[in-house]
Amino acid sequence: MFWKNTNFALILHYISLILLFESLFMLSAAAIAAGYREPILSGMLGAALVTFSVGLLFYFLTRKFRNQEPGRRESLLIVSAGWFFLGFFGTLPYLLTGTIPHVANALFESVSGFSTTGSSILTDVEAMPKSILFWRSETHWIGGIGIIVMVIAIMPFLKVSGIQLFGSEASIVVEERIVPKMRYVARNFGIIYVGFTVAQTLLMWIAGMPLFDSVCHSFGTVATGGFSTQNDSIAGYSPVIQYIVTFFMLIAGMNFSLHFLLFTGRGRQMWKNEEWRFYLIIIFGVVALLTVTLFLKMGMPLEAAFRDASFQVVTIITATGFATDDYLLWPIYGQLLIAMLMLIGASAGSTGGGVKVIRHLVALKKIRHSFRRLIYPNAVSHVRYNGRVLDAEQVSGIIGFIIFYYLILVGGILFLMAVGLDAATSFGSVATTMAGIGPGFGTVGPVSNFAHLPDVAKYFLCLTMILGRLEIYPVVILFTPWFWKA
Repeated sequence: MFWKNTNFALILHYISLILLFESLFMLSAAAIAAGYREPILSGMLGAALVTFSVGLLFYFLTRKFRNQEPGRRESLLIVSAGWFFLGFFGTLPYLLTGTIPHVANALFESVSGFSTTGSSILTDVEAMPKSILFWRSETHWIGGIGIIVMVIAIMPFLKVSGIQLFGSEASIVVEERIVPKMRYVARNFGIIYVGFTVAQTLLMWIAGMPLFDSVCHSFGTVATGGFSTQNDSIAGYSPVIQYIVTFFMLIAGMNFSLHFLLFTGRGRQMWKNEEWRFYLIIIFGVVALLTVTLFLKMGMPLEAAFRDASFQVVTIITATGFATDDYLLWPIYGQLLIAMLMLIGASAGSTGGGVKVIRHLVALKKIRHSFRRLIYPNAVSHVRYNGRVLDAEQVSGIIGFIIFYYLILVGGILFLMAVGLDAATSFGSVATTMAGIGPGFGTVGPVSNFAHLPDVAKYFLCLTMILGRLEIYPVVILFTPWFWKA
C-alpha cells in the first residue's frame, strides 16, 4: 500500500517546524497590537498560542525522525501540505480577533497572503488595526522566502516541469542531498532577501513614507505580494516613493541566483543569462509602448505617463499587484498589454508568479527551431538556452507545462462563469490568482476587491492561488495513482 512507502511522520515533522515558525511571526504581530494598545491583542496572542501548541505537539510526536532525509515523494508532500497548513492556521489572527469573521473571507485573505497573490476581500484596508495590517504583510514575506527556497533548492531536485533549467543558475548549490541544499540556500538567499527588505524600508522612510507603512510595503514588494496599508495602494505616495517601489519590484522579479552572482563579484555571469535579458526587453518594450499610449491618447504629462506605465508594467509582470493607476480606464490596447504581462510572469527562481519568462523564451526558441527545420530539413540544429543544448525531454516538459497551465486557466474561467460571474471577471480572477498578481479585470480590477464573489468562488480561487504558487505539478501529481505507486 502507498502509506508503507511514504514517511508521513517525517512530513509531519516538517509541518511542525512550519507551524512553529509561523507562530513566531504571529507573536511579532501581537507585539504590534501591544505597542498600539489595540483591543484585539488577546485574539492575536490566542492565534499564536494555538499555532505554537499544535506545532509543538507535532514536533514532539515526530522528533525521532528529525535527522532523516526526505525523498522525492516526501518532498512533494511537504511542499504542498506546507502551504495548505500555512494558509489554514493563517486564518486564526483574522478569525480570533473578529476582524475578518467569515471563514471563506479569512481563508481567502490568508492564502492570498502566503501565496504572495495580494488579492483581497477587504473593502476598507485603512479601517483595519495596525497589527492585522502587519500580519497581512508578514504573510507575504513568509511566503516569499518560502518560494525562493522551494524553487531554487527543492524543485530542481524533483525535476518538475523543466524547472531544473533555471536551477542550473543556482550552481552555487553544489550538494546533492536535499536537506543540506535547503540549508545552504536558505542561509545565502535569506541574507539577500532580508537585505533587500531593509534597504527598501530605509529608502522609503527617508523619502517620506511613515516607518510602519515602509516596513509593510517592503514586505509586500520583496515578496512580490501587493498587500498595502492604504486603500489606494501606492497611488497616494510621492513619485520618488513610486520609483523606489518600482525598482525593488523589478529586482524581486529576478532569479535570486543572479543576485547572489552579483553580490559575489560575478556580475558578468548575470548579464549572460538569457532569461534576464529577455525579462528586461519585455519590460522596457511594453513600458515604451504604454508611455506613448498614455501620453498621446490620455493626455498625461510625459513623466507621469512614464512613471505610471513603468509601475503598472513591473507590478503586473512580477506579480506584485500594487497599483498607482486603474489600467481598466486605459485604452483597450493598454489593457491587452497588461493581460499579456499577466500570462508571461516573472523570472524563474524569483518570488514572482505566472508561467515565467524562461518557459516562454524556450517555447519561442522551439518555434524558431521548428521553422528552421522546415526550411533546412537536413541541417543539424538544437534548442539552446544560455549556450547549453536542451534535450527533447526538457523542451517537451516546458511546453507541456505551458499547455497545462492554460488548460487549467480556461477550466477555471468556465467554472467561475458557471457559478454566476461574468466573462471578464472570471478571466481576471483566475488569471490573477494563478499568476499571484492581485488585481484582475472586470469587477476585480485594481480599484476593486474580491469581497462580492460567492463563497464557492473564493474557495476555488484559494486553490488556484496554491496551484499557481506551487507551479501546478507538485499539487496535481498528488492526485495521480502513479505518484503513490512509485
